[in-house]
Amino acid sequence: MKKTADIAKQHAAAAVARVLVALILSACVSEEKYEQQSQQLQQTQAQAAAQQQQIAKMEEQNRWVVAGDLLFPSGGYQLTAKGKQELSQFVPRLQALQNTKVVVYGYTDNQPVGSALKRRGVANNLDLSSKRADDVVSYFVSQGVNPNIISAKGFGDAHPLAPNASKQGRAENRRIEIVVEGPGA
Repeated sequence: MKKTADIAKQHAAAAVARVLVALILSACVSEEKYEQQSQQLQQTQAQAAAQQQQIAKMEEQNRWVVAGDLLFPSGGYQLTAKGKQELSQFVPRLQALQNTKVVVYGYTDNQPVGSALKRRGVANNLDLSSKRADDVVSYFVSQGVNPNIISAKGFGDAHPLAPNASKQGRAENRRIEIVVEGPGA
C-alpha cells in the first residue's frame, strides 16, 4: 500500500513537474526569435539615428522638409488647419531673415491628378506642386514673413526622394521643402 502511495506521489510530482516545465517553456522565446527581434530593434534604432542625422544636416543647411500629407488634404492644394499649425514652427525663423532668399519648393508623387482637380484648373502634378508651394508662401507672408525674400517653385513629380512604386515611397515624394539660400543663410 505504501509502495502504491509512493508511486502515486511520484506520478503526481512528475505531472506537476511536466506542467511547470511546459509553463516555463511557453513563457520563453526561442533563441532564434529573440535574435530576430534583436536585429529588428537594432535596424529600427539605426534608421532612427540616420533620420536624426539627416534632420540635423538639413537644419545646418537651413533646409526643412515637411511631408505634404501633413499639410494638405488628399488631392488638394490649400493648407489645412493642421498644416498651418505644422508650418507655424518655421515662422519665427523666417520672420527674422531680412537679406536673404527663401524658396518654398513643392513636389508630388507620380500619380495623375484627379478629375476634381482638373475641374479646378489643375492640369497636372507640376500645377499641383506649384499651387501647394504658393499656398505655403501665402501662409508665411500672412504670418509676417517679408514677402520680398520668399518665393515658390513647383517641381511636380521631378526629383523624387523614393521610388513611386510603393505607397510609402509616394508619400515621401509628396513634400514641401523650405530652403534658405544666399546671404543670411
